[in-house]
Amino acid sequence: MALYDYVTQEQLSGFDKYKYSAVDSNPLSIYVMHPFWNSVVKVLPTWIAPNLITFTGFMFLVLTFTLLSFFDFNFDASGQGNVHVPSWVWVAAGLFNFLAYTLDGVDGKQARRTNSSTPLGELFDHGLDSWACVFFVATVYSVFGRGETGVSVVTLYYLLWVVLFSFILSHWEKYNTGILFLPWGYDISQVTISVVYFITALVGVETWYKPVIWTVYYRDFFTVMIVGCLFVVTLPMSLYNVFKAYRNNTLKHSSMYEALLPFFSPVLLFVLSTLWISLSPSDIVHQQPRIFYLMVGTAFSNITCKLIVCQMSNTRCKPLTLLLLPMTLVVLLVISGTVHDGETIVLYIWTAVVLLTHIHYGVSVVSTDTLTTS
Repeated sequence: MALYDYVTQEQLSGFDKYKYSAVDSNPLSIYVMHPFWNSVVKVLPTWIAPNLITFTGFMFLVLTFTLLSFFDFNFDASGQGNVHVPSWVWVAAGLFNFLAYTLDGVDGKQARRTNSSTPLGELFDHGLDSWACVFFVATVYSVFGRGETGVSVVTLYYLLWVVLFSFILSHWEKYNTGILFLPWGYDISQVTISVVYFITALVGVETWYKPVIWTVYYRDFFTVMIVGCLFVVTLPMSLYNVFKAYRNNTLKHSSMYEALLPFFSPVLLFVLSTLWISLSPSDIVHQQPRIFYLMVGTAFSNITCKLIVCQMSNTRCKPLTLLLLPMTLVVLLVISGTVHDGETIVLYIWTAVVLLTHIHYGVSVVSTDTLTTS
């Protein structure tokens, strides 16, 4: 499939006029992480490409996800009476997660340091960030698992959507205001997740079995933290920033329809995936939770990357991502009972299609860097 099926000439031209604009007001980021990242970037050789740093950080998350998939594929290893994940795996998870977070904070600084910043470099960075959401959510789930003191796979599905929605809110802001307001929840969550991995390695998963106070467990704190970050911090700040741009007459899109276009495809993905798990003949999310989360997270990333392309090229967001058309057919086949005995096979095939489609899209878009600069 040709590159221009994915990125139009208008979008390529828009990249040439693009200027990066972001606001980071998180005290943790400003006073702790940025000084740390500034120190780290100074020791990196200047020949290391920023995109290589970005990709390496992302692969640390994929490696952690793969490692936990081997030891805890069905998210039940942390349950009482089951064989637990070895302590060294939690140490590796904590180290890999922190390295991924650090490299994600360093890649932009390396680009500015080597005078190699490009719009496509930013797209590569934020595109991988959108895909990373599913990897760190699914991986941290193994700490508590789906046992009596954990959370159900359905609850985790909705928590994954809270994280995904929080992510796309920031890029919806930028689509409408031209400014990326970096969410506070990201830095807080990344530091917290790394600390939890190290604590789990030190004291074991049994620590999470005990209530913190009365009948409130640690898993309840994590649930409240994830949901609270969205509804108390991320969503109000996003709405405020968009309203402020409207009041200052600086909104990039004048109609409500145009402003809300980026939500159409994510909402449809949410509806389709929720219909699938709700009406699944074989209760697929309980049978194959890890694969289902991976499919949803990858499809979401594909949608988000196309939004990022539109916001960076100052072009109109399409109301429907074409990937959702065959997914609609897949879901209808499943919930109608047509493939009752082969639902797991259908899920694996569809997940492979989504993965290959998204990887092909990413490779095609990034290759424009060569085409436009040669």
